[in-house]
Amino acid sequence: MSLYAAETRRLAKRRFTRWAVLGTLIVLAAITAGMFVTNKPTTPELRAAAQVQADQDYQLALRSAAEERTRCAAAQGTTEAANYPPSCAELYQPTREDYRAEWYMPPTFDFREQFGTMVVALSALLAVMAFLVGASYVGAEWSSGGMMNLLLWRPRRLQVLNTKLGALLTGLAALTVLVSAAWTGAFALIASLRGTLDSMTPGAWQSFVLMEVRGLVLVLVAGAVGFGLASIGRHTAMALGAAIGAIIVFQFGLGTVLALAKVPYVEAYLVPVWTTAWMDKSVVVTDWESCNYSSTQGCEPNTMSITWPMAGGALAALLVLVVGAAMWTMRSRDIT
Repeated sequence: MSLYAAETRRLAKRRFTRWAVLGTLIVLAAITAGMFVTNKPTTPELRAAAQVQADQDYQLALRSAAEERTRCAAAQGTTEAANYPPSCAELYQPTREDYRAEWYMPPTFDFREQFGTMVVALSALLAVMAFLVGASYVGAEWSSGGMMNLLLWRPRRLQVLNTKLGALLTGLAALTVLVSAAWTGAFALIASLRGTLDSMTPGAWQSFVLMEVRGLVLVLVAGAVGFGLASIGRHTAMALGAAIGAIIVFQFGLGTVLALAKVPYVEAYLVPVWTTAWMDKSVVVTDWESCNYSSTQGCEPNTMSITWPMAGGALAALLVLVVGAAMWTMRSRDIT
């Protein structure tokens, strides 16, 4: 059996891998079931009932407004007048636009409008799972002594580590593709039964496919980073500690310090903005401390766009830094 086949088998047989994948699939199944239950198809009966409810609330609002104007008129010249505007005509008057029937409809799943959020949720969950599986996969090998035993009959260090990484990424890619296909099919079914697919065009389908491809890249980077950090520290805890430290120090701590220092575009220093830009193709961050005064628009703050190529460059830099460091330490440090 080749080293790659052996590593692929080892990865698939690990209990942590199986439980992590199973747990992720259960969460995804729960989300899918929740979306199916909470959304309902738009029927003529539901639309008619919503229209009736909207009309009733509109008439009730009209009566309330009329009573308020009566009280306002009666209060003129008394101490109660302070509770009303100078002219009773300034009181709020409900309009038909304030009570639209669609606002009284139960939620319905519009595939084109809502599926992008579902792709982001899928990618985020799979990325977390990939990070944990990648870190545990190589971390357990180091802490148990399995890596040292393997190198006794396969003394080529970099080849061994690269083979393990290749097996991990291949497994993650296969899992992500299968789950993404099932995820898309499930929500297409939900839309057909509990919503609408009418607005989907070939261009819209292509956009979602490309979004899922970017999600696949995010999952692979997360798995490789977890693998690299655990290999550098030679323990799973190294990767988990680095992740927790990054969240606490670089997200909460750094964000707070930059906000207090009134640094422009604070959000641009936080990881979630870059991952969102990668998935959604662009994110606009605002410098709330700036002001471009206009006689028509007033004070308008400066904005900056973070695009998906910029976010992709950041992901690539992170990948090269962590995996490169793992390869360097594998080659240069003693195996003990």
